Amino acid sequence: MSRVTVVTGAGGGIGRVIARAFAAQGDDVVLAARRAELLEETKALIESDGGRAVVVPTDVTERASVEDLAKAALDRYGRVDVVVNNSGVTGPSAPLWEIEPSEWDETFAVNVHGVFLVCRAVIPAMIEARSGSIINIGSISGKRPAPGRSPYAAAKAALIGLTRTLAHEVGPYGIRVNSISPGFTEGPRIEWVIARQAEARGVSESEIRAEMTGLSPLGRFTRPDDIAAAAVYLASPEASAVTGVDLNVNAGVVMY
Repeated sequence: MSRVTVVTGAGGGIGRVIARAFAAQGDDVVLAARRAELLEETKALIESDGGRAVVVPTDVTERASVEDLAKAALDRYGRVDVVVNNSGVTGPSAPLWEIEPSEWDETFAVNVHGVFLVCRAVIPAMIEARSGSIINIGSISGKRPAPGRSPYAAAKAALIGLTRTLAHEVGPYGIRVNSISPGFTEGPRIEWVIARQAEARGVSESEIRAEMTGLSPLGRFTRPDDIAAAAVYLASPEASAVTGVDLNVNAGVVMY
C-alpha cells in the first residue's frame, strides 16, 4: 500500500522537487499551495514521470483552508502518512527598524503559523493510525545571523523549537517530527536575496554570490535535490529512530 504524502508550497521551487521525489517513491502526493495553476504544473510533471498526485489549492495562513486540505486528503485516501511543511515566504530584506509590522506578521503567518495549522489539522488522523512523519523545512537563517532578514530568521528559529516540542508531544503515538535546515539554495529565491543584498551594500551580485558559496567547505550552494533526498530519508523506515532532529542540509555552512 502506497503512502499518502502532503506537500505544502508544492507549486514550485524546493516544494515541487520534494513532491516529485516522494511521488518517485510511489507515494500518492497531495499538492498544496495558493496558486492552482502552479500546482497543476507540478502534477503534470509527476504524472509524466509515472507518479500520482492531486491538487488542493490551500492558503496555509487560513484555518478553514488548511482544514479543507486535511479533509480532502482524508476523504480521498483515508489517511495521511507524511506531511512536508514547505510553504514559506522570504519576508522583507531591511534593518529591523525599517520593517513594517505588517511585513513581520506576514512572515510569521506563513512560516510559523501555517505550520502550526497544518500540523494541528493532520495530527488527529495520525494519532488514530499510531504512525506518521512530519517534516518542517527551515533554514540556516534560524541558526546563524541573517542581517536584514530578522523576521525570516526569527520565524525559522521558532520552527526548530516547534519541531522539537511537537516531537515530544506526538512521539508516544508513533509519530515522528523533524526539520531540515537548508543552506543557500539554488533557485529564484536565493537570486532575489542576492539582488537585494547587492543593492543594499552597493556591491555586485557576483561578489555576494562568491561570499555565500565561500561559507561552504564544499564551495557550493545547496541544491533542491539535496533537500528532497533528506526529506525522503526522514520519512522512510530507515529513519524510524530519528525524531526531534533539525538536519543540516546546507553544504556545511552551518554545522550545529
